[in-house]
Amino acid sequence: MAAGYESAGFKTGDSASVTYRAGIIVGKFSPLHLGHRYLIDTAMAACEKLVIISYAKPEYSEYKASTRTQWLQSLYPQATSLVVDDAWFEARAKDGIVDLFSCVPHDDEPDDIHRRFTAWLCRDVLGETCDAVFTSEDYGDGFAAVLSEEFAQSVVHVCVDKARSTVPISATRIRDDKALRARYLPSVVRASFVKKIVFFGAESTGKTTICRELSRQYKEPLVEEYGRELWIEKDGELDFDDLLKIGVTQIAWEREAAMQAREYLFCDTSPLTTEFYSDALFGKVDPKLNSLALVHDYDLCFLCMPDIPFVQDGERQDEAFRARQHQWYLDQLQQREIDYIPLSGDLRKRIAVVKATLKNHS
Repeated sequence: MAAGYESAGFKTGDSASVTYRAGIIVGKFSPLHLGHRYLIDTAMAACEKLVIISYAKPEYSEYKASTRTQWLQSLYPQATSLVVDDAWFEARAKDGIVDLFSCVPHDDEPDDIHRRFTAWLCRDVLGETCDAVFTSEDYGDGFAAVLSEEFAQSVVHVCVDKARSTVPISATRIRDDKALRARYLPSVVRASFVKKIVFFGAESTGKTTICRELSRQYKEPLVEEYGRELWIEKDGELDFDDLLKIGVTQIAWEREAAMQAREYLFCDTSPLTTEFYSDALFGKVDPKLNSLALVHDYDLCFLCMPDIPFVQDGERQDEAFRARQHQWYLDQLQQREIDYIPLSGDLRKRIAVVKATLKNHS
């Protein structure tokens, strides 16, 4: 069980013995919260295998199908999970697949349509049937009856914590009050809503100092530069393959740190910066590193301007190199159509601009 679940103070109790061959759970998971985890964990303990299906129409903009897929695969890789939306149907139609359903049913459509839609996904798409359906709702008995008909076998309804006394939360409450995310979302889910702030800047433009100060003031995680750490470890003798390692490790550090953040994650660099150094040091860039640099998922980008005195710390090059690096950033950000906020003036002014921007985007 994920640490984020236990640390919130909610426990599943004693593990149940395996009772069912296969179970099924259906939900919007918008977002997937600790109440859902309690339901799924209970079903996992009682079943040899578990099918988890998620869909919603209309969907919530913050909880897209791709995001929910990532949550379920991260938390329950041992389960068979399927998240569908209308785009999923469109992709199947383009592949020439003729389905019984042509789109996701609207939330307001009759219960019978939703139940038969779920049965079709389970049986015809996933190739599974089940003998138990797990819910925390009144509709569970009727759902089990339809599944029994569709699967031509007995399906029982297992009702779990209907009163929500074990984990007193609902997705509706979390959507209405985002402050509840910190307590009731698993860390991997909560990380999806953390604002990732990245800083670009040539050498000696205050980038690292700004990041560290913001991390201190906001009491939020800082993702340091792995490249600098490796550079020091190898006495400045990096190999070409090290640059891809730096980019991959940097992303891994970001993902890990995001699960510890509450609202913000401050990133002192990104694979885009690593791409620059790869080209500057070796005159080439690994295609895999370039792909990492092309994936842009930061919420805010700041570019530190080279309008403060250059300070040589023994590892930097010179002002000409700083000017070259700064121009490269300007060119790349424009080419990639990445919006950024310039930071000029002394460190105090730069930090003030960042804080004002964060306040305006809260």
